[in-house]
Amino acid sequence: MESFIIEGGHPLEGTITPQGAKNEALQVISATLLTSDPVRITNIPDILDVNNLIRLLQDIGVKVTKHSAHDYTFQADDINLDYLNSRDFVKKCASLRGSVLMIGPLLGRFGKATVAKPGGDKIGRRRLDTHFLGFKNLGAKFVHDDEQDVYHIEAKRLKGTYMLLDEASVTGTANIIMAAVMATGTTTIYYAACEPYIQQLCHLLNRMGANISGIGSNLITIIGVDHLHGARHRILPDMIEVGSFIGMGAMVGNGLRIKDVSLRNLGPIPDAFRRLGIKVKADGDDLVVPHQAHYVVDSFLDGTIMTLSDAPWPGLTPDLLSVLLVVATQARGTVLIHQKMFESRLFFVDKLIDMGAQIILCDPHRAVVVGQDHRIKLRAGRMTSPDIRAGIALLIAAMSADGTSRIDNIGQIDRGYENIEQRLNRLGAKIQRV
Repeated sequence: MESFIIEGGHPLEGTITPQGAKNEALQVISATLLTSDPVRITNIPDILDVNNLIRLLQDIGVKVTKHSAHDYTFQADDINLDYLNSRDFVKKCASLRGSVLMIGPLLGRFGKATVAKPGGDKIGRRRLDTHFLGFKNLGAKFVHDDEQDVYHIEAKRLKGTYMLLDEASVTGTANIIMAAVMATGTTTIYYAACEPYIQQLCHLLNRMGANISGIGSNLITIIGVDHLHGARHRILPDMIEVGSFIGMGAMVGNGLRIKDVSLRNLGPIPDAFRRLGIKVKADGDDLVVPHQAHYVVDSFLDGTIMTLSDAPWPGLTPDLLSVLLVVATQARGTVLIHQKMFESRLFFVDKLIDMGAQIILCDPHRAVVVGQDHRIKLRAGRMTSPDIRAGIALLIAAMSADGTSRIDNIGQIDRGYENIEQRLNRLGAKIQRV
């Protein structure tokens, strides 16, 4: 198991460019299964989750051409459908959360798919009911395989229908859209997720010949077509990495420029950091985080304590609450972090408390952070990364701490951040991988 050794107290200065968006990459790469023609995708992040999905596509017969580290062409013209029932395929799916996004396109194009319980972050229950209910609404049948503990999903031809989703699930919405683009008739999805990455998926599918309207809203209409063709697509910058760099700039920065962030697709992210008192300036399509000797937490107009909580888009993404929580430890003031969507994502705060942070964990969903305004610096420590986002939050804490820290299980960080220690070391950090 690999670890990071972090020497704290070294300020970051310079320019950094965010990688391509992990969550969008998993969706649009899976969408290449919907056509036998080549689909070329650029700005693909070179990270563990994405690379594992690409290898899984190759295992089922997709031809993958790597033009460069971030530029690939996919052609799904000779898929081995028998492999989908194999123990090897089921085992690989169970270790990769992103594999669930293959179900929709496989079902939509070939009328069959296999569902294993996917792996991924240990951040609480992440149910698949929205996916399953959507496929059932389109006419799919489920058969449970007791021996392998998987579900086989089948449909001779999916049929369009109206459906009201039980939650605005991002992966659920993406999966249902991909299943419905070649269904007979019209599919209407109400309470659909509308994140920029869902919008990007819909734009790609329309370039491939799909007929999707309502993009960017929570009411998506899909008129089924007989087939899709090839296309080209460029992935957006990763908004979670942009937010992570804003947090680093605030905590340990001496002037940090974040290049080409696609500002119009960041939604409430810059303002969430501004509510903590952090100066974040837009310069064209860049964000500049100047050195902040102090940052003072804002309060609501009635004087009540500032609360930062997650919500479906265009609300604040839950993936950044861990970073906001760490940054708040050195603000001047108090803030309530309310993690509504996942019940185990705040459990990493005990590590921060051990480092000297003033945090009250109220319950699995809420934590009160009393900022120390740099009067009490965090202490170095040894910790373990429980998930991608907590891992990057702990890395930020370690970079700001007095002394040398160690973070174990950094494979979790590698799942979502490309060569993170190399990129931060170029800005002045002292991080060693061991």
